[in-house]
Amino acid sequence: MSNDRDGSVSRPTAEPIGLQLARTAKTFNRAFDDALSEAGGSVPTWLILLALKRQAWANQRELAAAVGIEGATLTHHLNGLERAGLVTRERDPANRRLQRVELTADGDASFHRMRKAATGFDARLRGILGDGEVDQLRELLQRLDEDIRG
Repeated sequence: MSNDRDGSVSRPTAEPIGLQLARTAKTFNRAFDDALSEAGGSVPTWLILLALKRQAWANQRELAAAVGIEGATLTHHLNGLERAGLVTRERDPANRRLQRVELTADGDASFHRMRKAATGFDARLRGILGDGEVDQLRELLQRLDEDIRG
């Protein structure tokens, strides 16, 4: 908002870009979570299983950093995934304070179901935008992210 010459506050002519971006991100997160939910998962579950599928992590701290969540939050999610039979956790024999996390066969099957849902969601988004627009969107989002991070 800006002040008019008489000192009154004028109405904005357009929604602030940050607000629009935040609202759009929330809508997309909800839609993506719904797509994963139909496959029996959620965004946090997907992120954890994806990280485990990509590589073996030396410990939960590294896994938490790879997923982008706090250690305590990861522990909460891993407890649920372990109860569901999707992961196993074992103490590192060389350092009993560390736990190694691995996918089970059910976890691998769950990963593949969610990957299909994630791929379908991505295809839906790509169907809205052309290839050049996808590249442009990626570039714009990267620029915004880099600037905000400082």
